[in-house]
Amino acid sequence: MSGKLLNGKNCIVTGGSKGIGLAIVKAFLAEGANVDYLSRSEAEDRTALEAAAAAGGGTVRWTACDVGDEKSVDAAVEAAASRGPIDVVVNNAGVTRDGLVFRMTLEDWKAVIDTNLTSAFLVSRVAARHMIKKRSGSIVNVSSVVGIIGNGGQTNYSASKAGLIGFTKSLAREVATRGVRVNAVAPGFVETAMTDKIPEEAKEKLKGQIPLGRTARPEEIASVVLFLASDMASYVTGEVVKIDGGMGM
Repeated sequence: MSGKLLNGKNCIVTGGSKGIGLAIVKAFLAEGANVDYLSRSEAEDRTALEAAAAAGGGTVRWTACDVGDEKSVDAAVEAAASRGPIDVVVNNAGVTRDGLVFRMTLEDWKAVIDTNLTSAFLVSRVAARHMIKKRSGSIVNVSSVVGIIGNGGQTNYSASKAGLIGFTKSLAREVATRGVRVNAVAPGFVETAMTDKIPEEAKEKLKGQIPLGRTARPEEIASVVLFLASDMASYVTGEVVKIDGGMGM
């Protein structure tokens, strides 16, 4: 067990019930972590996650949480902290409400900003207090390549992901002297339920913009998040790692 990257580490993953978040939960469990994942609904295959936790030597627990709501987040993170010191936080929760800006409603703007950006502030605000007291910890924020290069029809999503990058760099400066690291990943086009909604013609066009010529699997994002969360990245903070097949270079 001792050779596992997150052996005995207590981790929180938001939006961990599906897609990239679920892949991150599984990757962490395989490396011996105790994982609390926060989401509105539980992962469909609870038995598989429990088996993965047992195999890795850790634990898995789901907490129902509206990550855009202050009270809900505070309660969920403090509950996780009461079970053991928080070592790792992954702010992964995300939604899309795509549309051209002149047709976008304020509700669609706020829904995306609250879930994708405000949630990272709310979770990190509580978790960082615990981390700086023990003078260690790693926070990884899941941004997006569109937060760097932009994308038509996604002003709200792009703004939220660009905001995460600024949030990452600023928070990294605030907590570095207390031994806490803060980094971000910026995935490109990843095959998830969210991207399944994109018409096939649009998908093929997107693939044509990717030098590697293919989309990413959620597990490929999770592996980079795992690296940043672990002590292998002990001298890395304030960085944004693009995982986009070269799309944004």
